[in-house]
Amino acid sequence: MNVSVVLFTADLRLHDHPPLRAALDGSREVVPLFVRDRSVDGAGFAAPNRLAFLADCLADLDAGLRERGGRLVVRSGDVVEEVCRVAVEADADEVHLAADVSRFARSREARLRRALEEEGRRLLVHDTVTTVVPPGELTPAASDHFAVFTPYFRHWARWEPRGTFGAPRAVRVPDRIGSEPLPSREQLSGLSPALPAGGEREGRGRLTAWLRSGVRDYADRHDDLSGDATSRLSPHLHFGTLSPVELVHRARRAGGPGAEAFVRQLAWRDFHRQVLAARPEAAGSDYRTRHDRWRSGRSAHDDIGAWRAGRTGYPIVDAAMRQLAHEGWMHNRGRLLTASFLTKTLYVDWRVGARHFLELLVDGDLANNQLNWQWTAGTGTDTRPNRVLNPVAQGKRYDPDGAYVRRWVPELRGLAGAAVHEPWKLRGLDRAAVDYPDPVVELSEGLDRFRRARGRD
Repeated sequence: MNVSVVLFTADLRLHDHPPLRAALDGSREVVPLFVRDRSVDGAGFAAPNRLAFLADCLADLDAGLRERGGRLVVRSGDVVEEVCRVAVEADADEVHLAADVSRFARSREARLRRALEEEGRRLLVHDTVTTVVPPGELTPAASDHFAVFTPYFRHWARWEPRGTFGAPRAVRVPDRIGSEPLPSREQLSGLSPALPAGGEREGRGRLTAWLRSGVRDYADRHDDLSGDATSRLSPHLHFGTLSPVELVHRARRAGGPGAEAFVRQLAWRDFHRQVLAARPEAAGSDYRTRHDRWRSGRSAHDDIGAWRAGRTGYPIVDAAMRQLAHEGWMHNRGRLLTASFLTKTLYVDWRVGARHFLELLVDGDLANNQLNWQWTAGTGTDTRPNRVLNPVAQGKRYDPDGAYVRRWVPELRGLAGAAVHEPWKLRGLDRAAVDYPDPVVELSEGLDRFRRARGRD
């Protein structure tokens, strides 16, 4: 009987998994393989929060495979070397892999293809595992990718996604293939206290609950900071415990403005991936340079420290940064506010913020994180690169009664209503009683500095 290897990467599920389905076609034995790539650790991408979530995902994937007569094989080392080693041990003639867009992933794919072909084996790469539309499938007439979301979305919305399928009923794994022990989050330190649980079962349960009771009001409430009305499915999309294709189909079946708004967010994921696939250097360089000369030195160092610690003196910014530290996740409106504050009000390089987010976010996705930071900094795909979000106005709009701020900034719980967004207006003993810093910069000063830097004064 022929044997195939399925290399799991950011697709840690059994439902709607094209590589696994293709490998099982013809009643093959299959080696479900995950390789802990040590080069990821060395590059600084092995953040504790994501490692913990990953451990949950691998344990759940292994449990799902065992229910079907199989098991997950885990190895550590160089991915190409380990995959080739397992292919030899299993006498496998094919390796199946989900397509990815980062420069690292594409280099790994090319190396793996060469190494397997030298041994007379094939690498089969499958699209629409982590995206709805393959990157590069939709292009404007004069470019290899869309640089603006709105025209991209018009084409994306007309695309007919492939059909979906369930998890396999049985998976046969050769007995002779050894595995390392599964990792566990108990082996890790430095985790966010309220880090969510990972795994396909957790993700599918959350999706079902969201479609039942959350998506209906999403269009109206997705920016409501205190209402926490977003799906919180981003970690599961990042690790692939949920299929984005399945999400689109199920949301569209649910119907309504909320489902349409949710599907639009899934289109943003595909948009960023097609940008990164075409311009891989955008992960670390300006997509559209504004010739910024970002602040550095002592003053910037202190401001960056205050921003990271949630002690900028602007309550809505600090609340969002503290949510990030506590949960390893941040509300999307909070991400926009904190990124705008760092890059526009403090005029600090977007890469500083993007790196901090990747250190903590359990959904720390290279395409989404880096390109959203660039969008906010005005060096990316935003058609209004010099827009600045006012944290006071944004706080009053998206947290009008201050509930979100009081949840995350307990020093301000004694302040009622919208007054919580401007604690510096307190006077005398009332101000002295609040252990909360004054603003690190006046908003007008930050705005003037930014405009001068961009030549807009």
